Amino acid sequence: MENRWRGEVALVVDDQTHNMRLTLGALAELEEELAEPSLMALVQRFETGGFSTHDVLALLCAGLRGGGVQMDPDTLAAAQIEGGPMRAAQAAAELLARAFVVQS
Repeated sequence: MENRWRGEVALVVDDQTHNMRLTLGALAELEEELAEPSLMALVQRFETGGFSTHDVLALLCAGLRGGGVQMDPDTLAAAQIEGGPMRAAQAAAELLARAFVVQS
């Protein structure tokens, strides 16, 4: 079960539920992979809709790594994601948003 307060987002890949989260290390790797100069630029890329399918795969893989699952983009691209591409994009958006929720 996902823990929203930890920034987790559940994703079902090949009938197995994974709790993804973006750690600081995963965010740094994502910046580098997507060639963004800063964390804010990375967030803007997704907020403005200027992202690609490759970006979604990279974000999901970073979240999986942050949740303790090693999966490369090629493996994830070939996997069956419950809910299809729309759920994958939604999970990526949730993942990014939850990484920046300030708990009060």
